[in-house]
Order: sequence, then C-alpha cells, then structure tokens
Amino acid sequence: MTVTVRFAPSPTGQIHIGNLRTALLNWLYAKRDAGGRFVLRFDDTDAERSRREYADGIEADLAWIGIAPDQVVRQSDRVALYDAAAERLKAEGLLYPCYETPDELDRRRKRLAARGLPPVYGREALRLTDDEKMSVEAEGRRPHWRFLLPNFAGDPFAPQRTEITWNDILRGPQTVDLASLSDPVLIREDGSYLYTLPSIVDDGDLGVSHIIRGDDHVTNTGVQIAIFRALGLTVPTFGHHNLLTTVSGEGLSKRSGALSLKTLREEGYEPMALASLAGLVGMPGSIDAMPNLEALGDRLEFGEASTTASRFDPAELDRLNADLVHAMPFEAARDRLAEVGVPGDEAEPFWAAVRGNCAKVGDARLWAGVVFADAFDRAELSDDDRAFLRAARDLFPDGPVGEATWRDWTGRLKTETGRKGKGLFMPLRLALTGRDHGPELAALLPLMGRERVLARLA
Repeated sequence: MTVTVRFAPSPTGQIHIGNLRTALLNWLYAKRDAGGRFVLRFDDTDAERSRREYADGIEADLAWIGIAPDQVVRQSDRVALYDAAAERLKAEGLLYPCYETPDELDRRRKRLAARGLPPVYGREALRLTDDEKMSVEAEGRRPHWRFLLPNFAGDPFAPQRTEITWNDILRGPQTVDLASLSDPVLIREDGSYLYTLPSIVDDGDLGVSHIIRGDDHVTNTGVQIAIFRALGLTVPTFGHHNLLTTVSGEGLSKRSGALSLKTLREEGYEPMALASLAGLVGMPGSIDAMPNLEALGDRLEFGEASTTASRFDPAELDRLNADLVHAMPFEAARDRLAEVGVPGDEAEPFWAAVRGNCAKVGDARLWAGVVFADAFDRAELSDDDRAFLRAARDLFPDGPVGEATWRDWTGRLKTETGRKGKGLFMPLRLALTGRDHGPELAALLPLMGRERVLARLA
C-alpha cells in the first residue's frame, strides 16, 4: 500500500510552529515509504475567514522548510462531492434536520448539568413530525443537520455503549464510546459545511491512508470512523501527536501571529532550527539541530512519542539556530553575507572567523561593521592602556598581515611591556573591535588589514 498523508490547514491566518509539527510528521512519515505522497489540502469552506493570501503564505512557509506537496487541493473547489455525500446520508436516514437555536441548546445542556447528566444531545429533533417541521420552517427557522451515530440497537432514544477502537501509530490502542457523544452537526443552518464531512469525503476520494494530527482530535476520531463506514469509505490509519504550548502553557494560535513561521523567518531563524524543534520536541532523546529533513526523519520514533503537551521554549530555538549557524559552510551563507556588505573576496575567511560568534547569519552584519568600517568609535581606556596601545602600534610586525601576525605581535608585546593575560589582550580587543568579546583576533587581523589596525591603535 502506498502511504498517502495530508496536511489540511485552514487558510485563516499564518501557520505557527505547532502547525509545522503536524505538517512535518506527515511529510516525514510519507517519505519513509518509497513513493509515499504528501497532499496539501486547504480546508477553506469558511468563506468569511479564508483568504487566498494566507494559503499562498502557507505554501511559501512549507517550501522554506523544504516540504514540497505532491498534490494541492482546495475544498472550495470540491463542494459537489460533499453535496453528494450529504444527500446519500440523508436518503439513508443518517443525516437528520434539527431546529434548536444555540440558546435553546445551551439551556438544555445546563438543565442536564444541573441533574448531573452528561451534556449529550437527546435527539429531540427525531421526534418531530413532518407537520411540525413545516411549522417551524414557516417561522423562518432553517435546520442544521446532525449525523445519527450508530450507538443504538433499534431505538435511537436508547443509546448503548458502542466502542470504536483503533491502533494509534503514536498513542497505541485507543477507544471511544459513541454513546457518550452527541450526534455531530455536519451542516450549518446556512447550508455551509463544518470541517467533518468535507474532510472525510476528501480523505476517501484522495486515497489518504494515514491521518497524523494533534491529539485534540482523538475523540473526534471515533465519530469520523463511524462516518467513514457509513459512506462506505476505507478507514485510514490514525496517529495523534501531542500539542505544543507556549512556555506559560497557553495554546498556540494562528490568528495571533505569535511564533508564526513567517515571523520567525523574518527574524532570521534557519528553517532546520524550526524543523528540528517541531519534529523532536516530545520525542525520545535530546533535541539536536538536524542538518536536513532526511536526518530528522531518521531520528523520529513515531511509536515512542510523548502523550503529554510539550512547551515551545524560544530559548531552545535560539540554541538550535546557533548550532546550525556555527556549523554552516560558507556556500550556504554566501548570498546572505553579500547582503550585509561583506566584500566578496573576503567573505569566506570572514565567515570562518565570525560564524562561531553569530547566533543568526544576520549577526554577521555587526561583525562586518567591526572588521571593515573605516570610522570607528574606540572604547574608553585608562591612561596606562592608551600608553600600552601606542607601544603596540610601534611594535606591530612589518610585512603582510597573515595568520601568524597576531602570535608574533602579542609575543613581542609580552616581552617588551611585561603585560600578559587579560592586561595584554583586553586593551587590544577593545581598541580593535570596540567590544570586550568576539571572534579570535588572530583571524580578524588579516581581514582588517594593516591600515585599519594601525588607525585603531592611534
């Protein structure tokens, strides 16, 4: 069997690292199988909130990570399929009209709660006669439509325990009792579809074999399996991963834009920093910066994932990003170095010198200014240190500035001035870079060149 998975975002905002977790797990699961397919399906039946620019942004975000869909579909193009499925369920008596208003349903739930009963819909609409339905519709009410769960033997008003079970590829054996659930609403009063029916119809039509999604859908899965069966569709294999929260425990939200992939990309994070964190958080073992998606896929153990929520810590993302930047070859950074003003003929040795001090590639802009700027604000120094710098200028080695210049120069200074350790090196660093820490000066001197070095010591 060819593995076919889907990532099905609603294009109502920018996707965040929690959404990326779902997309990645699906992508990596599919790519373990030769010929595995990844479908990007936009659940855009909410016409008021769905926007094409959000869909375009989601595709751009996934491409930045390295996820290339094998197929892209939009539910707004497939409504005829959902209409046909709904008519089939209506004809079989499995989709029935209900006329309660939200206020009426809320009052009914409160009455049940006051009696210590679960807030399960009692199927009161099934008792309506045709004349009663005509009467309420004459009042201007339009029905919403519920799916009749198969949780009874003969009398729908006498539900009995009905277990739906599946072997979850992430959580192991799972059971949902349909008798504990209300018949789900599949169609709103205005005739528009909620998520459930279009999703199931598409999964069947597109041949989706595995559905990997957040564990907030575990209970929904029992209902959806029942609808798959009612429509005569093959039930996919399910997997439910734990969710990501903020450090304070709050859920991530597309609408807020917080931690969105777009924002994190604009802030200079590397795609594999996000992918490594999104993929490995909640998985066994340490969270390490993976060099590419293939290596990340090799690390994942789907059957050993945590079943409790994992917290997204921005400090962890910073650590992973720094690890990737510190190991980044020049070829991967070349174009971005040009953007921050690093001369082309100096770019490769410059990157080798400064990357260990860059948490993001964009940090190279700071060091480019330190190394190549003609004007330079020197740090405040004591009279003794200024005298030491004058001596250092006089003792600067003749000839080309190369790899050995720093060693030769500081060795001579140690002999001539008696300074050593911090007293020797810190005044030189402050004078040459304006900072008390940074890349090795032995590597920076050849990039600065003789004229800049001597000018900064004056």
